[in-house]
Amino acid sequence: MPGIETKATVGSSRSLPNSTPCLSYWQRTTRAFPHLFANQQNAVPSTRKYVIIGSGIAGGLTAFELLEAGVAGEDIVILEAREAASGASSRNAGHVRPDAFRGFNAYSKVHGPEQALKIIANERLVLQKVDEFVNKHNVPCDFNLTTTFDVCMTPDFAKYEADSLQAYQQAGGDVSHIRFYEGAEAQAKTRIPGAMAAYEWPAGSSHPAKLAQFLLQSAISRGAELLTFCPAMEVTRNGALWDVHSPRGVITAEKVIHCTNAHAALLLPLLEAYVRPNRAQAHSLVPTPAFAAEKALQSTFSLRYSLYHFYSLIQRKGDGTLILGVSRSNPTLSADTLAGRFSTDDSRYSEEIAQDALRSFSALFPEYGSGDQEIMHGEGLDHAWTGIIAMTTDSVPFVGAINSLPGQYICAGFNGHGMARIFTCAPGVAKIVLGHDWSETGLPECFQFSHERLTRLANGNVPSIW
Repeated sequence: MPGIETKATVGSSRSLPNSTPCLSYWQRTTRAFPHLFANQQNAVPSTRKYVIIGSGIAGGLTAFELLEAGVAGEDIVILEAREAASGASSRNAGHVRPDAFRGFNAYSKVHGPEQALKIIANERLVLQKVDEFVNKHNVPCDFNLTTTFDVCMTPDFAKYEADSLQAYQQAGGDVSHIRFYEGAEAQAKTRIPGAMAAYEWPAGSSHPAKLAQFLLQSAISRGAELLTFCPAMEVTRNGALWDVHSPRGVITAEKVIHCTNAHAALLLPLLEAYVRPNRAQAHSLVPTPAFAAEKALQSTFSLRYSLYHFYSLIQRKGDGTLILGVSRSNPTLSADTLAGRFSTDDSRYSEEIAQDALRSFSALFPEYGSGDQEIMHGEGLDHAWTGIIAMTTDSVPFVGAINSLPGQYICAGFNGHGMARIFTCAPGVAKIVLGHDWSETGLPECFQFSHERLTRLANGNVPSIW
């Protein structure tokens, strides 16, 4: 295999994670994690049976599932290019939010109605799996099982959602858990005066860095080795095995599992045309009295002007912090800012995006800044950060064995929707690694990595719906 370029280019997934990333709210509040810089000076072991590349929730949960299946911890090594769990897992907006129906029509156009139903059913299952996992293992990740609102802010998007719900229901989709409100009722339920309609269904939120760190802690306590600041630079054949090259040596492995999300094509160049990095941004806000104490928001939100122009919102139960995420395609932003979203640079945030987010939040929730007192020092914007998400050209992840590279596997490409997918995808890839058939994963067939899938994508580039 030829050498791999490691210098990032705009819009390219053939790059290492940026070496000088900013810190997210989640990372700023977990700096005491003892394995944050695990083995950062140590040479890599010469051999391991399993090498997992990436220490986010996908990599951590894959290791956890292998250990649960009986793999010895001493057979597993996890390589991380930066500090532990430093990628998208620790930079998201805190949602554990399945799609209840909205994506059905878009998925149907790409994958067919049967697969579209399976995709949405799988996301609902993920919420259940996260809830079960957190409770079973007493994970201290501030998981909050609640409901979420899809709020329609324009007539066009209200029609889009109504059409999607109708098509989903007519195809046999379960809508028993979905509640619909419109007009004054939608406004009262959501506290948003401009809401035209709203849909509510079960969802959750969490502290994603704490979840990722729990998974890593569990793996390490059972003998797995985590090496931070140790990027995998190249994977080359060594007979029936694979050599994983890093700045601190070469590991010879039987099986290599790519949990590298937006950076997947660095080590798997065949994915370069099908995985595109996209820079997202989120903000933490300290609430004013209008959103504090008994007035705190109880549900999470997706506040939508169109399919690509929206804001996400959660309010943490523990400290009341509001986490405001922004969409990746906002028509109110400048052309330069929009162009800059196709990047692997998570070292800084955009001031223009931050100001737009704050203006939009105040417009959506006028009571946030209402009252006799101005926003006090310490209230309002606390922090802003970016993270790199992975968009695939058919809007679903790549999961499974890479048949042309026997012994290599992938669990990546989550389209900014990882927390609604990883808790079935990572257990699924662990099953495949251990020799099980795809049918035993329970995953939608369209998630499966195959060269036939790449061929279909090469013949028609379809837009992502997220």
